[in-house]
Amino acid sequence: MLSPLTKANLYLNMFGFFKVPFIWLARPKLLQLDSNRVEVKIPLKRRTKNHLNSMYFGVLAVGADVAGGFMAMNKAQQCGQKVSLAFKAVDGQFLKRPEADVHFICEDGPLIDEMLAETFKTGERVNQAVKITAICPSLHGDEPMAEFMLTLSLKKMGD
Repeated sequence: MLSPLTKANLYLNMFGFFKVPFIWLARPKLLQLDSNRVEVKIPLKRRTKNHLNSMYFGVLAVGADVAGGFMAMNKAQQCGQKVSLAFKAVDGQFLKRPEADVHFICEDGPLIDEMLAETFKTGERVNQAVKITAICPSLHGDEPMAEFMLTLSLKKMGD
């Protein structure tokens, strides 16, 4: 029997391969997924680097996207519901060059629960900013390399 985290990683890999190939190319891996927190790691490799040997900012955006969106998709699936999920705005602060594998952390599980409850009840689109912090634990511990505020947009899809 596969663990819930292994199943989630298989789903993420298949979703990336079939729906958003750029996600698949970055090779994100879920390290933690629970009701409050998600942690996603993207390795620093040839395909994810820039000319300065740090993570390319487009790949950082992919990591923020996965960390901000996967928890919402997973929570909706657990409720047996389908949601239309998109990001309507992004604000990124690049604080330090990420020169190793990057971990993207979102701890907005309770906020996402509220958003899902509202769209399931009203059927209306709900928009809220979620915070994602990018760190390089192997080099700098919990010091942020980048911080993102992504406006997550959720809407219950018809039955």
